[in-house]
Amino acid sequence: MKTEFEYERLGALAYLATRDVHRAKIFGRCEETTGIYSFDALVEQVMSQYPYRSAKRVFWVLDNGSSHRGDACVKRLTQRWPTIAPVHLPVHASWLNQIEVYFSVVQRKVLTPNDFESTQGLEKRLIDFQNYYEKIAKPFQWKFTRQDLDNVIEKLQPWADTIRKCA
Repeated sequence: MKTEFEYERLGALAYLATRDVHRAKIFGRCEETTGIYSFDALVEQVMSQYPYRSAKRVFWVLDNGSSHRGDACVKRLTQRWPTIAPVHLPVHASWLNQIEVYFSVVQRKVLTPNDFESTQGLEKRLIDFQNYYEKIAKPFQWKFTRQDLDNVIEKLQPWADTIRKCA
């Protein structure tokens, strides 16, 4: 995008979101910055409402962002919400995280071009898109079974030594 010499940066927002893949529900919020407090506010936003507050277990698939990685994160989350089961993805595996897929859609459909008149306008557009996306999104139905995984592993077995050498 070309900018005039009068270009003025109006600030930035952090958009934090998570997705319930079974219900096609997006939970998002805008904060002034990222960090533990912002992330914990998102978790509180989700875990304080039905059905999450009364569920026996709630799995959270997490990347390795600085506010939610490692044992310290697991301890912090499970102390506050005993039913949370944090699952950290391998590093460089964001494509496995369904919220990252959503963020790529947000980047293309909402943030490009980056021509917002204010951070309030940006926040409104993000939340409006979030609400729209929920209406068109479909629940994610995982069809890959343990037997499917066993079959893949069995097919790879003849190359196991070669795979180990490359790893």
